Amino acid sequence: MRILVTNDDGIGAAGIRLLEQIARTFSDDVWVVAPMEEQSGKGRSLTLTQPLRMRSYDERHFAVSGTPTDAVIMALAEIMPDRRPDLILSGINRGANLGEDCLYSGTVAAAMEGALAGIRSIALSQRYAHEGMGFDVAFDAAEHWAHKVLAPLLETPLAPRTLVNINFPPIAADAVKGVKVVAQGLRDYGRPQLEKSKDPRGFDYWWLNLGRVVCTPEADTDLEAIEQGYVTVTPLHLDLTHQASRAALEQIYL
Repeated sequence: MRILVTNDDGIGAAGIRLLEQIARTFSDDVWVVAPMEEQSGKGRSLTLTQPLRMRSYDERHFAVSGTPTDAVIMALAEIMPDRRPDLILSGINRGANLGEDCLYSGTVAAAMEGALAGIRSIALSQRYAHEGMGFDVAFDAAEHWAHKVLAPLLETPLAPRTLVNINFPPIAADAVKGVKVVAQGLRDYGRPQLEKSKDPRGFDYWWLNLGRVVCTPEADTDLEAIEQGYVTVTPLHLDLTHQASRAALEQIYL
C-alpha cells in the first residue's frame, strides 16, 4: 500500500512527523508532501496567481510553497503520477477540526482533494487541552489511538467522494473511553473576532482571532463525543446539495 502523508501545519510540524511514524506501521511505501509553512484555515483554497515551488529533502519528502490542496495536487500530478497513493492521511493537526471547523480546515481540505481524486482519504486532528491556548499540544491520545482507529478504516469500503474526519480528545491515552462514530456538529455563530490596531506608520490593521464559543453540543455529534472523552470518527461527503431544499425549490419553478 502506498500512503501519502500531508497536513496544513507545515512539513516541520510535530503532528506530521508522528503521522508518518503511524503510517509506517501499515506500509514501508510512505511519502510526505506538505506545505512549506503553516496553512491553517486555508480550507480548499488553490494558488492561482503565482507559481508553486517545491523543495525535495529526499526521494520521499517534499515541501510545496502553497496550500494543503496544492500539496496534494502536486503529489498526484508531479511527484507520483505513475502510481498514485492508495491512501491519503492528513494531519495530525495541532488543534481540533470539529463542527464547522471542517469548512475552514486545511487538514480536512487536503483529505477532500484526495476524495475528489477517488483515493481513500482520512483527516486526523488532536484537540488542545484549551483550544487556542499556545502551541504546547500533547499528542498522547493521537499517538496511542491512531493505529487502533485507522486499522479498521483501511478495510472498510467507503462511498465515492467521501472522506473520514478523526479527532482525538485532549486527555491521556488511558483516559480515552473509546471510539464513537458521530455526526458533524455545528456551534453557534460568533466565533470570529477582529482585533484592531495600528502599524508603525499609523495605518489600521485587523488581526483575525477565533474566540471561544459557548454552545450546548447536540447529541450524537463530534462536539458532544469529544467532550465525553471519545475519539470521534465522522464520515463527510463532498456533495453539498441539500436535497430537501432542492425538491422544494423545484416546485416554485413549475
